[in-house]
Amino acid sequence: MIYTVTFNPSLDYIVNVPGFTCGRVNRTREEKIFPGGKGINVSMVLKNLGYENTALGFYAGFTGNELKRLVEEKGICADFIPVAEGMSRINVKIRGDEESEINGQGPAILNDDIEKLYEKLEKLRDGDILVMAGSIPDVMPQTIYMDIMKYLADRNLKIVVDATKDLLVNVLQYHPFLIKPNNHELGEIFGVTFKERSEVIPYAKKLQKMGAKNVLISMAGDGAVLVAEDGNVYESEAPKGKVVNSVGAGDSMVAGFLAGYLQSGSYQDAFHMGVCTGSASAFSEELATKAEVEQLLKSFVQKA
Repeated sequence: MIYTVTFNPSLDYIVNVPGFTCGRVNRTREEKIFPGGKGINVSMVLKNLGYENTALGFYAGFTGNELKRLVEEKGICADFIPVAEGMSRINVKIRGDEESEINGQGPAILNDDIEKLYEKLEKLRDGDILVMAGSIPDVMPQTIYMDIMKYLADRNLKIVVDATKDLLVNVLQYHPFLIKPNNHELGEIFGVTFKERSEVIPYAKKLQKMGAKNVLISMAGDGAVLVAEDGNVYESEAPKGKVVNSVGAGDSMVAGFLAGYLQSGSYQDAFHMGVCTGSASAFSEELATKAEVEQLLKSFVQKA
């Protein structure tokens, strides 16, 4: 079974407001509401690709009820923990001449709520996959990723971590199956800036030496790099297409990588599937569908 964890999921309220101007009444031309959060994005793309999974996380208030309903409407098991105080956040994304965002705070998650999460993690068995992705709310211990990996260290799990800076570096000692920083996040860890795709490889290998089994570096329009557990390094240009919405592209890459790996056990196939799934989401208003990924994968593999 595949499990994802999103500590601070949201309702993403996306509005198109041509000519948006601060200090004035603006009217929307189009509105959409989606369940949001990095782990939830991974869950939805995995489901689109045909892989059943369970989404773990916290929810509260009427916004949390709607969030849970939308996730379940996608056919995903939303095994969320109800929080008594506050409400699940609403993240407003304003698309005008430029894009702006207003992100909510989220509910007041207490120690008792965190203990309930650990109880749910007790369900995990050898061979399961756990994806932990995104930021950690201020009300939670900033060591929670590391704490969970330590708690589950005696089980034969494949754990994926998509986080930044210390959140990512601190888990490496527990040997995550996959980490996926982008090139900017990789540069922040080591205090460097990259100009060429090949420049990220030595630093990805450093993360591998620090404990990660597979290091997947996304570079938006410049492609991607995988430093794999089997010793191989895979590089790819980004598939050609028009970027419509980059939100969730990195999460889609993680989902695609897992789907490709589960399908064939090949890191090369997993890498190709990850790259194409991330791009398919970027080329669409919504997250990638299986048909969109297969279409991109067909032309991508032929080119490769």
